[in-house]
Amino acid sequence: MAGRINDDDVKAVRDTVPIDAVVSEYLQLRGAGGGNLKGLCPFHDEKSPSFQVSPAKGLYYCFGCQQGGDVVDFVMKIDHLSFTETIERLAAQAGITLRYEQGGSATGRPQGERIRLVEAHRAAAQFYVDQLQGPEAEIGRAFLASRGFEQAAAEHFGVGYSPAGWDHLVRHLRGKGFTDRELIVSGLAQDGRRGPIDRFRGRLMWPIRDITGEVVGFGARKLRDDDTGPKYLNTPETPLYRKSQVLYGVDLAKKDIARTSRAVVVEGYTDVMACHLAGVTTAIATCGTAFGGDHIKILRRLLMDNASAEVVFTFDGDAAGQKAALRAFEDDQKFAAETSIAITPRGMDPCELRLAEGDEAVRTLVDSRTPLFAFALRSIVSRYNLDTDEGRVAAVEAAVPVVAAIKNPALRDRYAVRLVGMAGITSKAEEDTVVRRVRALARARPAHSGGPAPSGPGRGRPGPHAPAPGGPGADGAGPRPPRGPRLDLRSPAHQAERELLKCALQHPHLVSPAFDAFGVDEFTADPYALVRTAISEAGGTTDADGDYLARVRDAAPDDGIRSLVTELAVEPLALPRRRQREVDGDYTGQWLVAVRLQAVNRRIGDLHAAVHRLGPHADAGGHAALQVQELKVLEEYGQRLRAIGAAAL
Repeated sequence: MAGRINDDDVKAVRDTVPIDAVVSEYLQLRGAGGGNLKGLCPFHDEKSPSFQVSPAKGLYYCFGCQQGGDVVDFVMKIDHLSFTETIERLAAQAGITLRYEQGGSATGRPQGERIRLVEAHRAAAQFYVDQLQGPEAEIGRAFLASRGFEQAAAEHFGVGYSPAGWDHLVRHLRGKGFTDRELIVSGLAQDGRRGPIDRFRGRLMWPIRDITGEVVGFGARKLRDDDTGPKYLNTPETPLYRKSQVLYGVDLAKKDIARTSRAVVVEGYTDVMACHLAGVTTAIATCGTAFGGDHIKILRRLLMDNASAEVVFTFDGDAAGQKAALRAFEDDQKFAAETSIAITPRGMDPCELRLAEGDEAVRTLVDSRTPLFAFALRSIVSRYNLDTDEGRVAAVEAAVPVVAAIKNPALRDRYAVRLVGMAGITSKAEEDTVVRRVRALARARPAHSGGPAPSGPGRGRPGPHAPAPGGPGADGAGPRPPRGPRLDLRSPAHQAERELLKCALQHPHLVSPAFDAFGVDEFTADPYALVRTAISEAGGTTDADGDYLARVRDAAPDDGIRSLVTELAVEPLALPRRRQREVDGDYTGQWLVAVRLQAVNRRIGDLHAAVHRLGPHADAGGHAALQVQELKVLEEYGQRLRAIGAAAL
């Protein structure tokens, strides 16, 4: 990720870029009176315009769907970009040079160089497209035709051809003013004996675009038998291109993915082309790497973490395809969307299926998808001999943890019953036992994790009367669902919790390891408790590294908590004026102690009330005695906290 953009530069972008000019790129605006403009809202279907833009205020608002904000909010929402990507894009359009704090840009290079690399890729993409029409590229045109792609399809996807000579592209880009260093850094060229030479030679070229539509790399397909390179050769890792962070076709598919709440993941460039031409315009593919965590982040942003959304993976029906499908299953819990799988018939990929059976067969393939959980269960159960009691029991044992990982409780119970049937067990009593086991295992999992229940210091629930060395709270206790009036998170009653979470996100090394022993129920504001859970699921403050904040954001259960994590991570700490910007263990320790003391005092209050209710008839050797003992331990613990501070934690 890029470093934090200087606040003054962000303000300059907001102030310089006119919102009406940007919005006009996406919809037609006309006068609405009072200096405002109106048009049909791009975020929901409507017949009469309720979407208004105020150029003077730099704001937009839709009176139909209540979406609103400034120019940055508009671009982020309509093009599904991150905040940083949006600022960088608008800054480039306005000619504003951005400054980065906290480590600089992702590559440590000036932002101006990134723009030059983008321009070089844009020029290279056009060069390759032009070359596809030449006589040397006949072999490339023949390949496309053999896959069912006409010239119009090649033009739509920007497919081109790289000449077989050593330096055709290098000489072309030099003529446009690009330096040899820029060509090497961009990955378009590589060092040769006498200077830079073209990286791609004699191949069919697919431009790989980021979500904004900018070309950031290329995928090159071998055409000739004397080409000793791999079948597909991709751009190497560069300041622009990270193969784990791009999805081929996402620039074309993003609007339909957002509109239909469905993404179809295929395996290759020609598969994306075939799907789009067949009417499956939400198809995307990875670029020479397995589908992974960064790809999930892109899709989550497009699908808006909508629980009714769906991700459909297509794989060949062979063993390798099924193995890939099970790898996709492992990532299911990282989506709010449901995941499904479509197995192509007779080992054909979508491109081959379209060529053999037509567009309708491709659409049918996607429509006939199977829930990924059902596929995974069948794959697990099929490994065992179901003709024996031992095999049936072993199959259930192996599959129960998979069923327990299902997010939807109602669906989880249905799959528990389904598992029993798959294993060939007919006893109703055994079915009830499996359902109970699945429910128990699901309850043991930490909220929103999809992984095994954590263990270790500070993460288990203490016994009912234990003084809990890690604190009076218990990490296993999830926060209560919000109820009642809207919670004021900036209330003085929650100041200590807010400041401690800010410390944990901004300076994790200063609160570790004490913070990781804090229980979720030591945070009385439910949103703060969910942030505490996200930190735990991201590995805690003890394991904080360069990706720490990204992991915490990814672990957030919804966009609201993810936004709160971001807010707490960037909000200045409430440092006294005399401290200026100094943050040390003394400062973070005071908030550790404050939150713990509040939790101790709440527990002491509860125990006093409980003992009072028992009255003089309490059994001195029973429950009341235990409560009195716990009360004594907690009061002594509170005194130590007040006396020696964080050293008592």
